[in-house]
Amino acid sequence: MERYPITDPDRELIRLALEVLEKNFDDGVYNHTVGCALRCKNGKVYKGVNCDGIHGSCAEYITVGIAISAGERDFDTIVAVHEKATNCVLSPCGNCRQMLFEYCPDTLVIVNDESGQLVKVKACDLLPFAWQPVMC
Repeated sequence: MERYPITDPDRELIRLALEVLEKNFDDGVYNHTVGCALRCKNGKVYKGVNCDGIHGSCAEYITVGIAISAGERDFDTIVAVHEKATNCVLSPCGNCRQMLFEYCPDTLVIVNDESGQLVKVKACDLLPFAWQPVMC
């Protein structure tokens, strides 16, 4: 799995994700506890938070949905955050990994590596042997 270094624009993306979480954090109810920021290849950034509930949706799902609803299709980098996580960065859950694999497999995802250092990896590398739709 190829790893890419973190850049200043990536640090800004983390900051923006933390900012949207801070504005919407719902401690105690836990409806909005993860923030996300997605940078498109055209430089636009979309932000979102998770919406928890019986069938909640992760911040990554909501943020990608916001960007797609705005007409975006070419994504560069995505990050999910929580202020108490290592480096404030959360790794996508399995459901989000599958969604990223299907919607934007070459998008870079900011994660913590095994030693706790921030790196970027391609979304498709986060889910080896992923389910793929059967084309008839």
